[in-house]
Amino acid sequence: MKKFYEKNEVLFAVAWIVAYCVAMSALKGNFGYASVWMLLGLIVFTAGITAFVLINKLKEKYGLNGFPKDMKKYLFFIPMFVLATGNLWDGFSLSYSGVELLIATLSMILVGYVEEMIFRGFLFKAMLGNGKAITAIIVSSVTFGIGHIINLLTGQAGFETVMQVIFAIAWGFLLTMVFYKSGSLIPCIIAHAMIDALSLYGADTDLGGWIYIGVSIPVSIVYCIYLEK
Repeated sequence: MKKFYEKNEVLFAVAWIVAYCVAMSALKGNFGYASVWMLLGLIVFTAGITAFVLINKLKEKYGLNGFPKDMKKYLFFIPMFVLATGNLWDGFSLSYSGVELLIATLSMILVGYVEEMIFRGFLFKAMLGNGKAITAIIVSSVTFGIGHIINLLTGQAGFETVMQVIFAIAWGFLLTMVFYKSGSLIPCIIAHAMIDALSLYGADTDLGGWIYIGVSIPVSIVYCIYLEK
């Protein structure tokens, strides 16, 4: 794996993304988020990524050394965390109960970690080292959004998937810019995990979903412009 990584970081990142999308599509389609098989699959990806990073001493490169030391300079994390609560804006309602809720919640938290590592960590940093920052930001963000098309294979409606892709692209730009400007991936992992995990606890009404998407897109645009300046 290390030789593959050293030979071509971009292909290394793409290989992780493809493997993840294929595996998650199969697991979600056959078992769902509340399945222990889904959780085990995510644990395997989490363990593999973490082991690779630790063994090769890449924590600093991928922004896993902790929050920036001078947090006063990074108060822009706060609006991101507030926006990440959007799945609760239309009310509170549990998607599962008991052990299933626990399994699904843990799975969503791991999804946040794995996806940030492969899209913001592996792919973005690989492209950042090969070319212009703007290209790396666009490719990482758009690829992250398009990756959600796999939900079509799990039975999700086409229109819902398209809106999810647009929503994910908006968040992709926001998260990538936060990582790029702060050098820390940890706040991005936390925000991503919040979005996914809180989706299990929100009422998930059509109006609430539209409001969240409608707010996320302009906020992400303003956020990215602000961070760039």
